[in-house]
Amino acid sequence: MSYQVLARKWRPRTFHELVGQTHVQRALVNALDQGRLHHAYLFTGTRGVGKTTLARILAKCLNCTAGGKGDEGVTSTPCGQCDSCRTIDEGRFVDLIEVDAASRTKVEDTRELLDNVQYAPTQGRYKVYLIDEVHMLSTSSFNALLKTLEEPPPHVKFLLATTDPHRLPPTVLSRCLQFTLKHLPPERVVEHLTHVLGEEGIAFEESALWLLGKAAEGSMRDAMSLTDQAIAFGQGVVHHADVAAMLGTLDHRHVLALVETLAEVDVARLLEEVARLAEQGPDFAAVLDDVTAILHRLAVAQMVPDAVDSGHGDRETVLALAARFTAEDVQLYYQIGIQGRGDMAHAPDLRSALEMTLMRMLAFRPQGVPRPPATPLPLQPERPAEPPPASPIPKSEPALEPARDAAPEPDSTLEAAPEPASQPAPEPVIETAVETAPVPPEPDPAAPEPREPAASDRLDHAGWLDGFAALGLGGLTRSLAANCQLKHDDGATLELRLDPEQAAMQAEIHETRIARALAAQGLKRRVAFTPEPLDPTLETPRQRESRLAQARHARALDTLNRDPHVQQLKETFGATFIDNGVTPARGTD
Repeated sequence: MSYQVLARKWRPRTFHELVGQTHVQRALVNALDQGRLHHAYLFTGTRGVGKTTLARILAKCLNCTAGGKGDEGVTSTPCGQCDSCRTIDEGRFVDLIEVDAASRTKVEDTRELLDNVQYAPTQGRYKVYLIDEVHMLSTSSFNALLKTLEEPPPHVKFLLATTDPHRLPPTVLSRCLQFTLKHLPPERVVEHLTHVLGEEGIAFEESALWLLGKAAEGSMRDAMSLTDQAIAFGQGVVHHADVAAMLGTLDHRHVLALVETLAEVDVARLLEEVARLAEQGPDFAAVLDDVTAILHRLAVAQMVPDAVDSGHGDRETVLALAARFTAEDVQLYYQIGIQGRGDMAHAPDLRSALEMTLMRMLAFRPQGVPRPPATPLPLQPERPAEPPPASPIPKSEPALEPARDAAPEPDSTLEAAPEPASQPAPEPVIETAVETAPVPPEPDPAAPEPREPAASDRLDHAGWLDGFAALGLGGLTRSLAANCQLKHDDGATLELRLDPEQAAMQAEIHETRIARALAAQGLKRRVAFTPEPLDPTLETPRQRESRLAQARHARALDTLNRDPHVQQLKETFGATFIDNGVTPARGTD
């Protein structure tokens, strides 16, 4: 027996076997069950989504003899066993006239076709005209078809299919019920291929099916044809490496490695990865497209983690990478990638264009010039804070710590002070300092004492609200912190209760930035977010800002309304205030 390709062997025979066209299936099934049959149907969509398949299933539903004779025998579940169903599946049904409009475009062909419309069906209940690629008909052919298409005999149904409905005359569109078939997402394609290969007993790797699903570009027929090719290429087994070689696509792991170098801010490794790619002779423009596609998925992962797709079977990897970027970096990198893609046409060669685009991402990142990081996150600006690791404990005045972090030169002068202490000349200077401040030597030996005032220095929620503006936070970090309430401060860790709606933006970099801002205000704390419902009795900084702004606006309106000049204008000209146009002056209470 000759081999039958998968696309034909697994072609749906009933509505319930369709994949991914639920909206069309539901409408047709309900119409058939209720007996509300139109005389002309138009199926539109790209190649391989099921237009002709749907038309043939509908033809079987109209002519299946298992339901009985007459119009009442129409069913939405054809038996597939009667003579009508079997001959339609085999392409031998006399009353199903399939026409390829691409090869019969002349008006004479259309007239010849319509000459037999008036005759009753020979074998079935209805005579069905299936015209594929109907947009290829000439204007004269459409004109010849119009009258019959609008008022056909009761025993005739027209099923039209096209990939380009915009080329159909409005007069034809208005005479048909139109159904638009959707692209099939890779997830649905992979799911169906998994079922088919399982039934066929063919071993496969799931990552290989994702490559096929992406390459199909929404067409199930293309996916099945590519799968046939992959089976032959891999000698009966569908492997990832074989499919990648067959399709000529780049190994997705190389693209992920490029994005990882962006997370590590490692320019040297970035150039090494590009050099490895160059050995495979890839399309560098396609590589940049893949990088920007991953950046888009990282942005989705940061905002709505549950919405991240598994387009290459790498969902967990994408979620892990998303935690290593800030939202600002992802948005900036994406914009630079899109701009760099357009600039590639003017570059001396595509490899240098790719390298320059990736290095531009790191050069313009918000946190400054890239350096090889010691941690998974790019935290180079914190390097100056490394020298005083032991100082937070002995310090009795935390306000002095940010001064040392911001200006290392005063630190050197303080360190030089003990040396002249042994010389006779500086001693009078220290003694005079003792006269004005009788307790100068206490800051150094008073290491255990800071724990006593630490209890009073612990931040409460009122202090969090009052000092929020002074933290000087900006961008996404400020937006995140403004939706937090202070949950607990034990002197070492500041725990912030985060609005669950904002939890998707949570990242370690934001905790680090808030901790750095608190240290600048004299509070050495580690910051931790706890996503949980907010306490309705407490305000967040954003809620407080909104309330104070409304109060200032109300006071400004009241002040204006009581102004005698304003009152005179109202009385003389009938003037009224536009509330939204009143803005309180800066610094007003």
